Amino acid sequence: MLKGRTVTSVRGSRWFRNAAVGACLAAAAVSGLAQQSYPSRAIRLIVPLAPGGTTDILARTMAPQLTAGLGQPVVVENRGGAGGVVGTEVAAKSPADGYTLLLISGDSYNVNAGVYRNLPFDARKDLKPVSLLAASPNMLSVHPSLPVKSVGQLVALSKTRPKDLNYGVGGTAGLLRMELLKINTGLMITNIPYKGSGPALVDLVAGHIQAGFFNLVATAPFVESGRLRGLIVSGRKRSDKLPDVPTAGEVGIKGFEENAGYMIMVPGATPTDIVTRLHREFVKALNTPEVKARLASEGSEVIGSTTELAMATLQRDIEQVAELVRRIGIRQE
Repeated sequence: MLKGRTVTSVRGSRWFRNAAVGACLAAAAVSGLAQQSYPSRAIRLIVPLAPGGTTDILARTMAPQLTAGLGQPVVVENRGGAGGVVGTEVAAKSPADGYTLLLISGDSYNVNAGVYRNLPFDARKDLKPVSLLAASPNMLSVHPSLPVKSVGQLVALSKTRPKDLNYGVGGTAGLLRMELLKINTGLMITNIPYKGSGPALVDLVAGHIQAGFFNLVATAPFVESGRLRGLIVSGRKRSDKLPDVPTAGEVGIKGFEENAGYMIMVPGATPTDIVTRLHREFVKALNTPEVKARLASEGSEVIGSTTELAMATLQRDIEQVAELVRRIGIRQE
């Protein structure tokens, strides 16, 4: 009797183990099938800024290539507002299933993380990068009516006319760049805030303000036509677009070694296999002749970094912006 009960118990435990193993295998098969079927519907690519800007142009240039690679429509959706916060919140609070992506400039994302006290999302956890796609330099430009051809001359002029020189910015990122320039050079110039970099650039070209630190993509045509004068560019090397304009480092100004990067991000809990697939398709799209030619024509550099490098870059840049915010004293609720 005792032996019979023992045998029955062993058989029961074997059946239980076999059933458990079978259930695990079935679950793995279903999971694998789900992964293989991704994507099975349209994907939205959120650009948290107004149409027509550099980030929007990059998204729309890449969308057809991504559609071809993923086999599903990739639809660009502009969700502007609050310097990128509105659209970024939409992406951060979307299901982590690979069907909502965010394309944002590092300037916008990192500045928001460093400046705002009460963001409606956790900038370090609620979103994670897939890849650093590309980068483009920023350029300090002045109206050609100013009798200056270098930052040194601009600084010297500002000290003789401390109340006459104004600069325009369309957001906190531009403000931080100019304030850092003032700290590092002694430049004396007054900020005129604008609702966007576009209107500020228009006023600079018209001569209503005297200087501005804008993305090179937007300002290069005006420098090439003589309507603006470029003094320095950010980054570690000169731009092929404007090779005569020196880098900030070349003229002894620190803090402008990195270019503004464009990053593709997904909700933080997105499965690794989906992130890997998206990374592969974005890098492939970046290296198509159409995308490479468009980025090169605008002075942007193709990067297509690993996910790990993108994350390290994100964390580093957030810390650097936070430190600059502390130095300058800018803080918003």
